[in-house]
Amino acid sequence: MGISADQIRGLHKYEVRILLILERLMRRYRWVPLDIIKKTIGLSESEVSYRLGRLMDRGLVRFDTVPYEGYSLIFQGYDALALISLSKKGTLQALGSMIGEGKESVVYEGLGLSPVALKFHHVGQRSFQTARVTRDYIPDESNCPWLLASRLSAEREYEALRKLHPGVSVPLPVDINRHTLVMEFIPGATLNRCAIESPRDILLEIMDNVRLAYAAGVIHSDLSEYNVMHDGYRCYIIDWPQWISTDHANAAELLMRDLGNITRFFSRRHRVDLPPDEAYRMVTG
Repeated sequence: MGISADQIRGLHKYEVRILLILERLMRRYRWVPLDIIKKTIGLSESEVSYRLGRLMDRGLVRFDTVPYEGYSLIFQGYDALALISLSKKGTLQALGSMIGEGKESVVYEGLGLSPVALKFHHVGQRSFQTARVTRDYIPDESNCPWLLASRLSAEREYEALRKLHPGVSVPLPVDINRHTLVMEFIPGATLNRCAIESPRDILLEIMDNVRLAYAAGVIHSDLSEYNVMHDGYRCYIIDWPQWISTDHANAAELLMRDLGNITRFFSRRHRVDLPPDEAYRMVTG
């Protein structure tokens, strides 16, 4: 179930306060006890229980009895807090529909000063242990909350976009709040879903952008046809949370993997061949 503007507008101020309290206390508790919530918010037990019930009905909070009775903020609750903050700041005026969903994120249309895309990082929603192993920025702690990992993932991607834009063809980063990245809306489709007229030119354009990113000290490290968009005029490389620097110990291996993914796609789909080792020389000089 996705988040909606109506859902957020329907939140009572006490419910927003409870979401904020859960966000803060989940640094100490995996499941926050009811007594701690009551003590922190200063409301009666009946009022707190009623508001928690409404939050659970909306899919923003979860309750469990193992290993003890407690409440946990979940991704939709975290999404709501980010949207409330972005709206108060003036970054976001309207929330549209979901336009994309991946293993570790969902993307919505939105409206700020211009059309924007909102990317909610949901790291670990499907496989948190895999995420921790493959992301060296996630703290090596057995109980690292998924919310923290998602926030760090969004910060990583925002950092990459700020480093690369406008020299590299990536979306313009607009703002960030918690695990939510606001960026320029790209009206196109990923390479696996779009028809292109001049595939060799597109491949060379991608190689040029990978080269420019490399010159800026950045390697995507998860590049494939699923995270290159084409709007009918140009390509945009998207999805940068796993980027590494060019001085990373595995830089050469991961760059070669990126280039292999792209060149194999163009060879398979468009019969355009570029040997990966030649692509590597093009990028690194």
